[in-house]
Amino acid sequence: MKTIFLFIATAFSVALNAQVTKVNLKASGLTCSMCSNAINKALKTLDFIESVVADIKTYTFEISFKANSTVDFDKIKSKVEGAGFSISGFTAFINFKKVQLKHDESVTIDNKTLLFVNIHEQVLDGIKEIKILNKGFISPKEYRKNNYPYSSPGTYYVII
Repeated sequence: MKTIFLFIATAFSVALNAQVTKVNLKASGLTCSMCSNAINKALKTLDFIESVVADIKTYTFEISFKANSTVDFDKIKSKVEGAGFSISGFTAFINFKKVQLKHDESVTIDNKTLLFVNIHEQVLDGIKEIKILNKGFISPKEYRKNNYPYSSPGTYYVII
């Protein structure tokens, strides 16, 4: 059933004018401020990142982006993993401009296809927080619980 949904969602994708404004990610495996610093330095090497604010008490990083840049979630994930850590939570704040969500359609933003899970038909307008549910963007335990099928790079299962 999920494979059929994925096919239908990809076939009826809606392209739109929306912008990722910031991302909050939670890293796992951190033990000290040097660990946080390693992730911070790695993320700042990406050309679309404006700033990274780390909170070592909660192991979270708030990432903001340069204006009119294309944000690549997979590159962010790769940088965190390259620093020797993993992501246990990833939320993006996206400024939608009157986007109609339907059960059988995905939404394409820049190079990202968003497949909304457990969504009712609605119009997204303004900044909305979405949580990425793909493997590597949530904890392994949460990923096993949801059991979403593999998706190609640039395609993300999300919830609002």
